[in-house]
Amino acid sequence: MFNLAAIKPDMAVISAEGSHFAFVDHLEGDNRTILLAADASGERHYIPVSWVTKIDHAIHLDRSTSQAMRQWTSEAA
Repeated sequence: MFNLAAIKPDMAVISAEGSHFAFVDHLEGDNRTILLAADASGERHYIPVSWVTKIDHAIHLDRSTSQAMRQWTSEAA
């Protein structure tokens, strides 16, 4: 497991194929959900911490950009 305290605002979110597709806004819901910063259209999305495989200078996910974008939500879980 990794240290969730290492997840900081403005960290890049990297998909399984190595593509950057979002930035972290902050953790929510007892540190189980990551709120992503607003995208170009002003929308905000949530992803579960369970998708994270590694934290270094960025958050690395276990799914592709297209899969993550299909599965993210606009409401906290």
